[in-house]
Amino acid sequence: MTRPRLRHLAFVVRDAEQLASFYRDRLEMEIFHKDPDGSHFLTDGYLNLALIQQQLDGEASSGFNHFGFQVDDVETVSDRFADAGVPRPVQRPSDRPFAEYRAIDPEGNWFDLSEHGYLPPPA
Repeated sequence: MTRPRLRHLAFVVRDAEQLASFYRDRLEMEIFHKDPDGSHFLTDGYLNLALIQQQLDGEASSGFNHFGFQVDDVETVSDRFADAGVPRPVQRPSDRPFAEYRAIDPEGNWFDLSEHGYLPPPA
């Protein structure tokens, strides 16, 4: 198995469209997806950046939200977590196509695990 790779960072932001334009225009990132709630997803060809549109009725304040690793086999990684006394990752809802599982580290930080990576699945 190859080493898990950090491939995804997510921030809750006040104006996802404006911030996505900044990263597109100033750092040449590509916008590859927009959610109906206004969230924008960008890539530099390797790392995916999720700009999650802050919602007034949401639970998350602006700032860092979670990160994600691409892994060869979620089950193998899940077994490692169980061996360390950390809860096994749980499957994400089907409307979240960029990562299949959500996990938590010993400090309570959220992170995602994906076997297919953080770009949208092929159509």
